[in-house]
Amino acid sequence: MSLLKAVFVWCICLGLFELSLAKGKSHYKFDVEYIYKKPDCKEHVVMGINGQFPGPTIRAEVGDTLVIDLTNKLHTEGTVIHWHGIRQFGTPWADGTAAISQCAINPGETFQYKFKVDRPGTYFYHGHYGMQRAAGLYGSLIVDLPKSQREPFHYDGEFNLLLSDLWHTSSHEQEVGLSSAPMRWIGEPQNLLINGRRQFHCSLASKYGSTNLPQCNLKGGEECAPQILHVEPKKTYRIRIASTTSLASLNLAISNHKLIVVEADGNYVHPFAVDDIDIYSGETYSVLLTTDQDPKKNYWLSIGVRGRKPSTPQALTILNYKPLSASVFPTSPPPVTPLWNDTDHSKAFTKQIISKMGNPQPPKSSHRSIHFLNTQNKIGSFTKWAINNVSLTLPTTPYLGSIKFNLKNTFDKNPPPERFPMDYDIFKNPVNPNTTTGNGVYTFQLNEVVDVILQNANQLNGNGSEIHPWHLHGHDFWVLGYGEGRFRPGVDERSFNLTRAPLRNTAVIFPYGWTALRFKADNPGVWAFHCHIEPHLHMGMGVIFAEAVHKVRNIPKEALKCVLQPRCS
Repeated sequence: MSLLKAVFVWCICLGLFELSLAKGKSHYKFDVEYIYKKPDCKEHVVMGINGQFPGPTIRAEVGDTLVIDLTNKLHTEGTVIHWHGIRQFGTPWADGTAAISQCAINPGETFQYKFKVDRPGTYFYHGHYGMQRAAGLYGSLIVDLPKSQREPFHYDGEFNLLLSDLWHTSSHEQEVGLSSAPMRWIGEPQNLLINGRRQFHCSLASKYGSTNLPQCNLKGGEECAPQILHVEPKKTYRIRIASTTSLASLNLAISNHKLIVVEADGNYVHPFAVDDIDIYSGETYSVLLTTDQDPKKNYWLSIGVRGRKPSTPQALTILNYKPLSASVFPTSPPPVTPLWNDTDHSKAFTKQIISKMGNPQPPKSSHRSIHFLNTQNKIGSFTKWAINNVSLTLPTTPYLGSIKFNLKNTFDKNPPPERFPMDYDIFKNPVNPNTTTGNGVYTFQLNEVVDVILQNANQLNGNGSEIHPWHLHGHDFWVLGYGEGRFRPGVDERSFNLTRAPLRNTAVIFPYGWTALRFKADNPGVWAFHCHIEPHLHMGMGVIFAEAVHKVRNIPKEALKCVLQPRCS
């Protein structure tokens, strides 16, 4: 073989090698900045990515490596993005939690997130610095099966719905109010958004007499105009739903149509049919809808508030049966959202979620059990939320760097409490309303099996107990069960579901009740576990888990540059 031919063959082989390296890598460039938008026809300053609100949808296949170069163009504040539901095996610094997994990205800086997506499902991403999620820093993240594999259910088409809530006050103003003495509560959102859209000061359903607002139109071209779901008769559609709300718990229904739930938080579940679904902040679902109704009509898709006394109108869009015009209004009013305080409705839906046959099931026992009491408390005149009477205040140095490099005086090295007083009456206002701040860490051994009992209680004043959706970073957990009143050790464990427990990354605690979770500490790193309601986290409702941090390797120096270590390894 001539030298020229040998070089040619070598170049071809090198090119094929480079192509094989490039296969399965998706590269994005995200510029985060404040922009003017009219998501509900009223102009607001929101956080956007590349001039878009919500941010661009990321779509990948199982096994792909995602590379996102995030540039902070905010000028006066840091930022990070959390990839909600992605477990970050081997890349804990890419979890996107300021002061926990990485240093905040300073104005003008670019940080590269690089991680692998290892399973299919419906996910999303959002800001995890201050209350930037409430400001609009979020977008969808969808992971498909490889083209050679099939989902365990059939569908002919797909829609993606990203649900959020919107205030006409800025997130900065909300933060100041929550941090004031006395606290100024943010109030209920002015609007609910479907894919960042909803019309304000009007209603699509006013013609039915259900509201005093004027009639909205379906005029296209406006950024606040609803996105119509165009379908064909006698087909099955997958609707992916993710809630990135800051506060609101939601209910979704489509008039005259059943919804078959098939996925929750990126895990297949045993399919079941419902008329509507409750979806809490941080949760994701896939439902199947069959277009088996009268094809000469259009139908409503409605989103309403649950769990809080609503002053926010329903968000509406139309399920349009083609070839009927999308401008033809449905013949009947939208579905009625269940009463905000009908918790039995919520519990009935939630308890139907069990794992699909063949999914991994929890270990039959745990090595450790931690009980967390959620309470509303005071520090002087400031209102806080606390766990076992400790209100979380994050340190300035990220935990991942502090623990990995054994830094001194960066956070409280005393472990926080794993129990609360046995005589605590969850049905009464706290006898001692005072709490303290803290930033200690719950530390686990690698592969330790941990039970977490989340216990709800009465609020600080008056009678009432709020719903709290809790989200765990870096893991899925098995939901072993729910119960009323105070958890009874040695008794309530007998009712745990150890055969069809669903895997989730977000679980709700109902008023005056408890939720039992089990997870395996198999992902070295430092991980947040917190209420996904943005104001509650801001006011201290969260804890920090650390596991086998000494095994974390090859931390990019850019992730921990504020730690001032000369080399991260």
